[in-house]
Amino acid sequence: MKRNDLRNIAIIAHVDHGKTTLVDKFLKQGGIFRENQNVAVRVMDNNDLERERGITIFSKNASTYYNDVKINIVDTPGHADFSGEVERVLKMVNGVILLVDAAEGPMPQTRFVLERALELGHKIIIVVNKIDKKDARCIEVVDEILELFMDLNATDSQLDSPIIFTSSRMGTAGLTPDTQKEDLSVLFSTILNYIPSPEGDENGDFQMLVSAISYNEYVGRMAVGRIERGTLNQGQEVVVCDYHNSHPPYKSKVVNVYQIDGTDKSTVETATIGDIVCVSGVENITIGDTITSIANPEPLEFVKIGEPTLEMTFSVNDSPFAGKSGKFVTSRQIHDRLKNEMLKDASLKVLPGETADSFNVAGRGEMHLSILIETMRREGYEFAVSTPRVIYKEINGERNEPLERMIIHVPADGVGAVMEKIGARKAELVQMTPSGDRMRLEYIIPARSLFGYRNEFLTDTRGEGTLDTVFEGYAPYKGEIPRRNTGSLVAFETGESVAYGLFNAQMRGTLYIGAGTPVYEGMVIGRSPKAGDIALNVCKKKQLTNTRASGSDDALRLTPHKQLSLEEAIEALADDEILEVTPEAFRLRKRILDAQLRGKMHN
Repeated sequence: MKRNDLRNIAIIAHVDHGKTTLVDKFLKQGGIFRENQNVAVRVMDNNDLERERGITIFSKNASTYYNDVKINIVDTPGHADFSGEVERVLKMVNGVILLVDAAEGPMPQTRFVLERALELGHKIIIVVNKIDKKDARCIEVVDEILELFMDLNATDSQLDSPIIFTSSRMGTAGLTPDTQKEDLSVLFSTILNYIPSPEGDENGDFQMLVSAISYNEYVGRMAVGRIERGTLNQGQEVVVCDYHNSHPPYKSKVVNVYQIDGTDKSTVETATIGDIVCVSGVENITIGDTITSIANPEPLEFVKIGEPTLEMTFSVNDSPFAGKSGKFVTSRQIHDRLKNEMLKDASLKVLPGETADSFNVAGRGEMHLSILIETMRREGYEFAVSTPRVIYKEINGERNEPLERMIIHVPADGVGAVMEKIGARKAELVQMTPSGDRMRLEYIIPARSLFGYRNEFLTDTRGEGTLDTVFEGYAPYKGEIPRRNTGSLVAFETGESVAYGLFNAQMRGTLYIGAGTPVYEGMVIGRSPKAGDIALNVCKKKQLTNTRASGSDDALRLTPHKQLSLEEAIEALADDEILEVTPEAFRLRKRILDAQLRGKMHN
């Protein structure tokens, strides 16, 4: 059976190349919203963190219609740290729209997800987006995309992929940059003509691979996937099995079957091959499981998700201010929350830590773990996290470390400073090419060399540079790399910071706190430009005397302190420091709070 009334596509692109904006226009022009309906911009980014950061974190499904054909669209994350999401959703679709910025061209994440799509043999539509940008270079970008296809050993038919030029902001598309139609009809027609229809045996034994898990507080966990064979009915009894035999097959029952209609789920009585469905009621279901008929429990092969390359230790917060603002503070609550996250996120791993109240959480990168930390903090969790560490692998008896492919775009006058800093971090220059009035540098760099570098990079390029990375592979350990050559300013008294104490402290470095901030002994209050820590008393008040000198009572002028974001706080951590995360604040602190004990440990 061939479903000519259905197409399943994924949109893949690097972060900020316009995927979610294009999906907005798809839905609008496909008649999902009324003409006068007030619709949020980037309607698919429905998570608070996604809206604040302007990036897609979780892959999501939507559907629209064109010429009576239903088009299921999967919007995927563009950031390399969430590539685990992209890898698994590619199993749900029959074709891919590869979206590339007309100015930036193919970026590291473009390469990564395109390689996965080519391996699966998907049909690919190349879309050059943002052609209305001033610095758009459409023809050169098409050449770069085709070069990338050849690098990734694309087949002849994949090299003949159709190329469409669009402006997702304007909602226009055309076969050339200069022949733009007023809508996306050219792209819609290409999807219908080029992307294959789902095929399968409608009357065979039911089979569906679980590619994602969503959660609803009323019905619990819901399995999301595409029906590969047979038909699924509401209330049907099924068997859950796994290709890698990680658990024995077990029976369960499907309570409800949902399909995506626009951006909402609607209940259906029955669904058949090619349909992307959400299923509720199946117990203990997880990503990679296959839901099958009782008559023939045959598991489907599941694409192996890439291994995590970075880990952090999450532990119970034991600082003097512990428990003041968090609702969930115990090791059991933290562990349960991490285990729940692991069920939804296939590229996250949680293992026991060195102590009973600590857990090693491994992910794909700093952004991946920082999103988890921020989400937990907003839910009322209070805990502490360590500095990030790369995960080493033993290969043929030799210690190997993860490498990243890093692509940098910088103004020509910033190249010298960047190359000097990167060279000291044992990076290898792969390619250096002019890109308009900028230089494009491509490096292979140890993942641990990137810790703490992004802020330095922005300073060196005066905020004009862009830096993107994607996992490259493992290679033999490259030796010691100095992590940071600056020290910390540490409070040695518990109390409340006052302007007089901070005025004297600000001469020693950059402060992270302002006046009136509660501090405790061992709390990191700033960064020193020199190596070595400096203990300071920011609670010190001015001694009152009988005599008054001219000008001595003038208001003290404090330099504005640096307000650290979560990512900046993680980057600022030294090896002997941890970050206290609460719903109200982040606090950097020494592992050993007592200054004398710290001194003895260093000696």
